[in-house]
Amino acid sequence: MADSTLTQKAILTTLDRLYDYAVNGGAASIGLATAPDLASSYRTQAGSADAAARKLVRWQTGKAATAGFVTNLGGIATLPVAVPANLTSVLYIQLRMVAAIADLSGHDLQDDRVQTLAFACLTGKSTADLLKRAGVVAGKKLYVAGVKRIAGATLTKINKAVGFRLVTKFGKTGVVNLGKGVPLIGGIVGGGFDGGSTYAVGKAARNLFRP
Repeated sequence: MADSTLTQKAILTTLDRLYDYAVNGGAASIGLATAPDLASSYRTQAGSADAAARKLVRWQTGKAATAGFVTNLGGIATLPVAVPANLTSVLYIQLRMVAAIADLSGHDLQDDRVQTLAFACLTGKSTADLLKRAGVVAGKKLYVAGVKRIAGATLTKINKAVGFRLVTKFGKTGVVNLGKGVPLIGGIVGGGFDGGSTYAVGKAARNLFRP
């Protein structure tokens, strides 16, 4: 990209596209199960929604960091977005996991409110604090009905906060140090896969999208 500066607008535009591919599929995600398909698969394997969500998070944190899986993300990594390929791939993996957890919990993935809350989960341990600052208290009352009561102005506030947090997390250039995570054997995510970060994102999603 001509301008290497990672901005909130670039992050949010990329998240919009990645969410659409994660939920609805598309040319860039050929060969990859959508979030609803992923949720259905784990629901069948685990029985309860909570058990399925736990198993899904464990899988994404560990087994997703294999050469074969990451190679299948080639289409995602080459999307014409203003975010580096390695970061795009990591965000896609995490966002698809979050959307699958939301689906397991009975939420409508086509709802803008669910999409925005999915973005919030990408901040990991900061999710609850970020939502609280925006006026949304995550907890037992935030079930499907609670999500539907979130106002449009609140969604805008959450999106801006997510953009700011992610730019702060990844730095201005989007060059991500993934060496602390699960080792990667080749593939497009250089240096490794941030398993710890993915686990935190999955845990945030499980706490937020309660079945």
